[in-house]
Amino acid sequence: MVDALHPRELVEQLADPTAFERWSVLTGEGVLVMDLRGEGRELPADSPIERLGQLPAISVALVDEEPGPSLRPLVAAADVLVRESASLALLRSVVSRRPLTALALVQLLRHSEGRSIHDGLTAESWVYSMLQSGPESADWREGREPRPEDPSHEPAVLTLRDGDRLSLVLNRPERRNAFSAAMRDDLCEGLALVHQDPTLMSVELRGAGPSFSSGGDLDEFGSLPDPATAHAIRSTRNPGRLLAGVAGRVHAYVHGACVGAGAELPAFCARVTARPDAFFLLPEVGMGLVPGAGGTVSLPRRIGRQRTAWMALSGERIPAERALAWGLVDEISDAGFPR
Repeated sequence: MVDALHPRELVEQLADPTAFERWSVLTGEGVLVMDLRGEGRELPADSPIERLGQLPAISVALVDEEPGPSLRPLVAAADVLVRESASLALLRSVVSRRPLTALALVQLLRHSEGRSIHDGLTAESWVYSMLQSGPESADWREGREPRPEDPSHEPAVLTLRDGDRLSLVLNRPERRNAFSAAMRDDLCEGLALVHQDPTLMSVELRGAGPSFSSGGDLDEFGSLPDPATAHAIRSTRNPGRLLAGVAGRVHAYVHGACVGAGAELPAFCARVTARPDAFFLLPEVGMGLVPGAGGTVSLPRRIGRQRTAWMALSGERIPAERALAWGLVDEISDAGFPR
């Protein structure tokens, strides 16, 4: 394991023609760590910083105070920022267990930065579909036991209209609103109505039961016949794309577990109110996947690429207070939630 590189050491590494072999999750070091802490660290002029974002490895910047002017481009180019050795150790551990997935995640976030929502969602679907057929996702699926079939015959999403207001309520409370194919289809149907009816001035997105959503329905993972079909389905029926198109009219009210899709979809909305018990989590990398409900597009627009990468790689549970500080939610309040 290579120690953290100082800026001048980093420049030497980037200029080396073998850098893509040495800094690679496949053939060398999967994590490149830059030590940007303390005084006296300067980046030489004309440094090939752009190569940092091309390496097949995860770049991590160790930071403390506001970096000097010459280091700011390097900080901005890093995949993840950390301040503690424990956070760095966690990232190394994740990359060692899921190297292919971790690389795909940071490359996707690099690629999608500054691109349109459509382009970002398309790229996310390509990467997600590719990983579905990869060894790390297969390894995760192998260790799972299917749960009993859901006995409920209720609609997966309730669509409730009151004049010019519409409520879309995720309605699988017995499964903590696990995001199933039926829920995706029902939500797309409700959002299509919003697109078609400009008289709907106010739309609320909510979840029934103890949680807004516990994320993708794990029993459906890997159930589609092939990754190409899965990509075609996401290209055809994508609630994230539909939400983004009417975001200015949608207010999400989230509570309890907001996991995977439960964090990714509300982030498209113009306003998000979180109950104090809400927490946010992206578990997909541990499953050999990247966020697949639009999170690599919606979250960076709210909290930035580097915090999104941290959430996805670390799998850390983000409480409502930190979500507010980051801008993932717009307010914390009990108001507006049923008692």
